[in-house]
Amino acid sequence: MPYVNIRVTDEGVTAEQKQALIEGATDLLVRVLDKDPATTFVIIDEVATDNWGVDRESVTARRRRETAGRK
Repeated sequence: MPYVNIRVTDEGVTAEQKQALIEGATDLLVRVLDKDPATTFVIIDEVATDNWGVDRESVTARRRRETAGRK
């Protein structure tokens, strides 16, 4: 019973994109590990950019800094 957890920032991922992630992850496990898709679970967590950090700063701060640098 495979379990896949995909985490993305909450920046407008559409229902269609989520469906594509679910199908793609399931198909990968079927193809590579011969898993049954009926028992393959895919969970998508959307994380606020304030709660996602990279290189010592939140994604919110990083986006703000990058936007300010383009002006």
